[in-house]
Amino acid sequence: MSRGSQPELSVYDGEEHGRFMEKLETRIRNHDREIEKMCNFHYQGFVDSITELLKVRGEAQKLKNQVTDTNRKLQHEGKELVIAMEELKQCRLQQRNISATVDKLMLCLPVLEMYSKLRDQMKTKRHYPALKTLEHLEHTYLPQVSHYRFCKVMVDNIPKLREEIKDVSMSDLKDFLESIRKHSDKIGETAMKQAQQQRNLDNIVLQQPRIGSKRKSKKDAYTIFDTEIESTSPKSEQDSGILDVEDEEDDEEVPGAQDLVDFSPVYRCLHIYSVLGARETFENYYRKQRRKQARLVLQPPSNMHETLDGYRKYFNQIVGFFVVEDHILHTTQGLVNRAYIDELWEMALSKTIAALRTHSSYCSDPNLVLDLKNLIVLFADTLQVYGFPVNQLFDMLLEIRDQYSETLLKKWAGIFRNILDSDNYSPIPVTSEEMYKKVVGQFPFQDTELEKQPFPKKFPFSEFVPKVYNQIKEFIYACLKFSEDLHLSSTEVDDMIRKSTNLLLTRTLSNSLQNVIKRKNIGLTELVQIIINTTHLEKSCKYLEEFITNITNVLPETVHTTKLYGTTTFKDARHAAEEEIYTNLNQKIDQFLQLADYDWMTGDLGNKASDYLVDLIAFLRSTFAVFTHLPGKVAQTACMSACKHLATSLMQLLLEAEVRQLTLGALQQFNLDVRECEQFARSGPVPGFQEDTLQLAFIDLRQLLDLFIQWDWSTYLADYGQPNCKYLRVNPVTALTLLEKMKDTSRKNNMFAQFRKNERDKQKLIDTVAKQLRTLISTHHS
Repeated sequence: MSRGSQPELSVYDGEEHGRFMEKLETRIRNHDREIEKMCNFHYQGFVDSITELLKVRGEAQKLKNQVTDTNRKLQHEGKELVIAMEELKQCRLQQRNISATVDKLMLCLPVLEMYSKLRDQMKTKRHYPALKTLEHLEHTYLPQVSHYRFCKVMVDNIPKLREEIKDVSMSDLKDFLESIRKHSDKIGETAMKQAQQQRNLDNIVLQQPRIGSKRKSKKDAYTIFDTEIESTSPKSEQDSGILDVEDEEDDEEVPGAQDLVDFSPVYRCLHIYSVLGARETFENYYRKQRRKQARLVLQPPSNMHETLDGYRKYFNQIVGFFVVEDHILHTTQGLVNRAYIDELWEMALSKTIAALRTHSSYCSDPNLVLDLKNLIVLFADTLQVYGFPVNQLFDMLLEIRDQYSETLLKKWAGIFRNILDSDNYSPIPVTSEEMYKKVVGQFPFQDTELEKQPFPKKFPFSEFVPKVYNQIKEFIYACLKFSEDLHLSSTEVDDMIRKSTNLLLTRTLSNSLQNVIKRKNIGLTELVQIIINTTHLEKSCKYLEEFITNITNVLPETVHTTKLYGTTTFKDARHAAEEEIYTNLNQKIDQFLQLADYDWMTGDLGNKASDYLVDLIAFLRSTFAVFTHLPGKVAQTACMSACKHLATSLMQLLLEAEVRQLTLGALQQFNLDVRECEQFARSGPVPGFQEDTLQLAFIDLRQLLDLFIQWDWSTYLADYGQPNCKYLRVNPVTALTLLEKMKDTSRKNNMFAQFRKNERDKQKLIDTVAKQLRTLISTHHS
């Protein structure tokens, strides 16, 4: 374009414009000549074509007329057909609409039917199937007809229905939990009865007391709870009752828990919450509620210790709680887990043990403690079947064992007290062989000499010996009863029995014997019989050892075996009785001495012993005659003790401060009484003394009286201090005291007044002797 414009500008701008125009005109003329030539060449053909075209126009007009006429005829003839076709068109349209409507209704009807089914399921409380129906409705049917307005209403209502299902199922669960709480004791009672039946069956099979732990297999244990989870079956849809408790208590076969518990509310609620994506919420709620119930179950009633039924109900509730939880653990796949169960059990174990320690401490009846022990063992065995560790319960039973031993000791203290109080403390008389064998059967006693004696005859001991012996055996049996089913070895059982028996002997029986011995109204005859009885009981201790060995099969020679302290107990009791005899004798002597009524100022010389002393000696003779059945040393010691006490008391009587003066006549009378005592000692009231051993009890009195009556002061003063002196046992202080009582402190009462004319210097002699005695005392006792 730029090229063409440049020449043009050059043509118009220069002088060549004229020349260009000329050439252009020339060119135009040339073209016009060529066009004219060409037109001349084709003109005839053009004319011919015009002529033919004119002819065709006529024919075309004829054709047009024919077509118009044909069209008119056709329109007239096809008018009815058009009407029929229009009617056919409308029918076809209606058919299509009806077919479309039917198709749409076929899509909507299942939705409506499903929704109706949903409402029926909700109305009949079949919540889990309703939830399944709701899922099908929401995910399968409603999407196909979602553009309809009624479907939108259904879609909007689906969340509300879900919440309603959740609320109703949770309400069922709450009812289930409440019913389980109320009936846990029945569930536990059933489980414990089955455990008891199994244990009895095991004992029958073994034909011996159960020593080891008898465990049922897990399969056997779960026959208690056989409820199957059938989430879609009609049976699981309908609650037949949470607990169907049987009224028959006397059935031979204990009903299984499947007959007691319907767990379908738990399973349904769990499945519903799982489907709704709220399983964790449900698990947390269930565990929280069960923890609360566990705390309620573990709270013992305040009066539980009063009766065994209180403990039984407490245990039944705990067992029922954990049996339910264990079943839930194995049938719900995660609603509870082992860690949760173990945590609950640890809490329950600690609270249960604490409660048992507190309440069992109030028990004073050994039978109740024993029944409680058996109940605890059954409680532990039942829970052990379900896999719960119960070692702490058995450890606690060892603590209760000590308490049981204490209650036994208190009970047997009363038994021993009654036996000792009701005993007549007289040898047991027998008049026939049958009576003799009966006594020998109750107490191990052998005496060939007694067997040879004719009837009637007497055992050396009184009735309390066989009674006490048999009660000791009964105590051992009672201890053995507690050790049963504690899973203890024979050695442990033997040690327990021996220790408890030792407490019975060294504390309970010993105290009972001591109380009898120390009674105010105890007599010498009773004390003698107690010594004889304890001697025989001491000999029977070896038979008690054999008795324990026979029931525990543990020989006494076994290492660490506790020995019975019965021998020590009976020796101590016998020694106490002996001491009491000595004390009693001394008291009797003191009572007789209180009757002594000496006239210390008499001038008459007596010719016989005082009456009180004669009675005293007669009492001593009769008393020592009873001592014939006592061991020799006891009788000898009692006799020597009585003589020494008598001698000491007479010496005190002579030297007491109230006697300020005495006469020779009074001293002579006192001498006759001492001679009576010496005569009693020489007569050998108790056999076994050598020569004059018993007389030595009065040697101090004898030498003192001889010194004064013989007035042998020269010998006494000259030989004092020598080992073989005549008055070796006379203490110068004693001699001076007595001499002071004989001084002439009052002329009127001077004992030497009758000799004043013949022996005026007698008083001076007394003064001289007294002075020498003081010198002797100061020399040898300074």
